[in-house]
Amino acid sequence: MKTGTMMRLSYYGLAAIMVGPAVLSLAIWSGLADEQRQATWAEEPGGISPSGITPTAIKKSPARLPEGELGRVVALGRAIVEDTGRHPLSKMHVGNGLTCQSCHLDAGTHPEAASLLSVATAYPAWSPREQRVITLEDRVLNCFMRSMNGVRPPNGSEVSVAVTTYISWLSSGEQIAMNGRAALGPRHVKPLKTDVSQADIRRGATLYAAQCSVCHGDDGAGTDDGPAVWGPMSYNDGAGLSRNDKLAAWLKVAMPLGDASLTEQEALDIAAYVNSKPRSKFVLKNHLPEPHRLGEYNARP
Repeated sequence: MKTGTMMRLSYYGLAAIMVGPAVLSLAIWSGLADEQRQATWAEEPGGISPSGITPTAIKKSPARLPEGELGRVVALGRAIVEDTGRHPLSKMHVGNGLTCQSCHLDAGTHPEAASLLSVATAYPAWSPREQRVITLEDRVLNCFMRSMNGVRPPNGSEVSVAVTTYISWLSSGEQIAMNGRAALGPRHVKPLKTDVSQADIRRGATLYAAQCSVCHGDDGAGTDDGPAVWGPMSYNDGAGLSRNDKLAAWLKVAMPLGDASLTEQEALDIAAYVNSKPRSKFVLKNHLPEPHRLGEYNARP
């Protein structure tokens, strides 16, 4: 899959897992005067949330960063989302080669690929996995443990506040619609209609070689154009993407990058092949910080 020309402040690679490091530095983004800092989000239609509420359409909104310290923290959050594994505030919490925007394309502003647009409106939300109501901050921190195979940042830490502030800013002006069924925003990736049991790993291997390996390597370990899709530098087996249905649904709307054209069956076959490969095991105790830095982990025992 070839990397296209990026016009949205950063540089990308292939699957939910699958985007290369950003080249825009925080100095470029946040060093501008407040009145100069602008985001150029594309107009997107409103979606239907799992709670049945239609969010307000986003029309080039938010148009500007807030003034002062709040605007600085929003910009900081975006910089962390774009370059999570190398940013000085977040790199110690990342255990693989992924960034937040490996899944949340265009720093979360892609309308379909794990979009962060409007997502803050759904929280607090019920989480079937944790079996309790969680906050947006909880959801962000849990991603560090699973998708990034790292250590959960402390609640209230600078990295946690910055990322959740940026995500909240992406929902500016929208109606709160807390999700009582799942920790999902109104633009979450929709499940495929194709039966997951129909996945064919051998077909997936052929498709991967033809369409994915150029960016992610024959061995899945990644290249300069795309991150690892299996092995120790990819997401662990506790991540949502380790499920074939989740990864396939993401691939369908995101890949090939800039030209999402896979059929449902192709996406499912590639997902089955990728997830048949070895990856790190998720062991909760290995991903929690020291008890005095934990706060309260958001799951029932």
